[in-house]
Amino acid sequence: MRKPIVVVGSINLDLVVGAERLPLSGETITGNSFATFHGGKGANQAVAAAKLGYPVAMVGNVGNDAFGAELRRGLESAGVDTENVRAVENSSGVALITTGRQGENNIVVVPGANGRLTPELLEKSAGTMERAGILLAQLEVPLETIEYLAEFAERHNIPLMLDPAPARDLPATLLRRLSWITPNETEAKALLPADIEDQGAGPGRAAERFVALGVENVILKLGARGCLIAQRDMPELRVPAFSVAAIDTTAAGDAFNAGFAVALMRGVEIERCAVFASAVAAISVTRPGAQPSMPTAAEVDTFLKSHSAHFSN
Repeated sequence: MRKPIVVVGSINLDLVVGAERLPLSGETITGNSFATFHGGKGANQAVAAAKLGYPVAMVGNVGNDAFGAELRRGLESAGVDTENVRAVENSSGVALITTGRQGENNIVVVPGANGRLTPELLEKSAGTMERAGILLAQLEVPLETIEYLAEFAERHNIPLMLDPAPARDLPATLLRRLSWITPNETEAKALLPADIEDQGAGPGRAAERFVALGVENVILKLGARGCLIAQRDMPELRVPAFSVAAIDTTAAGDAFNAGFAVALMRGVEIERCAVFASAVAAISVTRPGAQPSMPTAAEVDTFLKSHSAHFSN
């Protein structure tokens, strides 16, 4: 029996406005669309992995409001185990998202119930987490909860992949307990400010610094330029991105992390895990919304077959 992916993190309702461009500070513009989508970085990753056909359990909170019941149903309809999704005395988390014509976006997140995902609540989910093949986490829940999760993962010898978004200072003890960290360039700059002062330092230098700080494996997500993988005592790997017409990049990083974790759990070698993850992310940005944009395993297989030259590199 396959060990499940267990995602610990945020569950949000996304309120998405479309416009020709993003507004400048203090500017009011007229939008051209509005929609609501199920989101939250944790829930996005859980749904993405489930739609790829891998068993997934979600550990997180929703509010005791109408949004909470809707968000739980959304997870369940995608095939995510919601036994450890709890309704707490608070509003559900929401994200206010504006997207431009080229797929660019800006996001404001209100944590709500996600802010009450405490270490004590994680303890109640210990049985589920102990069975995980890998744990996925992000930073839309309290940092103390992520630190507890890292200690738990180390104690039970379970790999932990952290998507450090939204970026914040991370304790050295936490970094040393991570099996994987997956920042984009903006997050890497926030986490490694001293290194960014050296204008000649490229993404390879940033990835090396994470390894030097004790992280076992680093994936630096470079958007349209693909990704860079650095591992302890291994040569650096660079995997190009697929060229697609993006309309909404909102959950591309979540799609990538889920795809990578699924491929890793299936025993795929690291470089091909990144190619598979890049395909999942590429498909997701061609569709609006967060969770609705996540592709099925069959869609990814078809995409990869049509890009076989890329996959064989």
